[in-house]
Amino acid sequence: MPDPVVLAGPTATLRFHDGEALLTDVERERAARLLREGDRRDYVAAHVLVRHCAAELLGLPPDKLTLLQHCDTCGPGHGRPYLAEAPDVGVSLSHTMGYVCAAAGPGKVGVDVERVPPGPMDPDLAGQALAPRELVLVRDNRALIRQWVRKEALVKRDELTLSDLPGLDLSALPLDEPGTPRRLLWQGRHLLEWSDGDVLATTVTDHPAVLSPAFTA
Repeated sequence: MPDPVVLAGPTATLRFHDGEALLTDVERERAARLLREGDRRDYVAAHVLVRHCAAELLGLPPDKLTLLQHCDTCGPGHGRPYLAEAPDVGVSLSHTMGYVCAAAGPGKVGVDVERVPPGPMDPDLAGQALAPRELVLVRDNRALIRQWVRKEALVKRDELTLSDLPGLDLSALPLDEPGTPRRLLWQGRHLLEWSDGDVLATTVTDHPAVLSPAFTA
């Protein structure tokens, strides 16, 4: 199977010929319940984008893939996503106020994307997210959100929960900003991370991932 595929970009720049036609009834219902139009666009774009990632990976048309989600507590409709036609393929998606990202690949896949909030670092969020050694190194919101998206991507790989974040020490990973998408290797996991203005993103996969920073379908 090819290396993991990652697609990302501002929601407003993404163009899909298929759009909501790819979504399941459950996805359409969830999108319709979102109050803000921007949130609905981001939700739809991310759910369409992850199908295109999987389609490129598997060599199949996007309309031949069904994205499902299941929560062990609440049942279907949300939770970790998977493909009905290829449950062994890892898929993950994320969106944040006008920017979306998705990934598909062999093994476990996790992706998270967040906007850096303005102002000084939030000490409450830092206390919820960072290990003691990280608290010494992280001095601003950008570094805090960089560690946050790394850990959230691991959560989406089903490797830890939000309550576990302060117990995971990622202080060995760099906090400087790369000029181009950067690959890192951490404890056998492959990280691909990049920035787009105030947006920070990280993908964690079992194999090195390939990023397409803009996507037009």
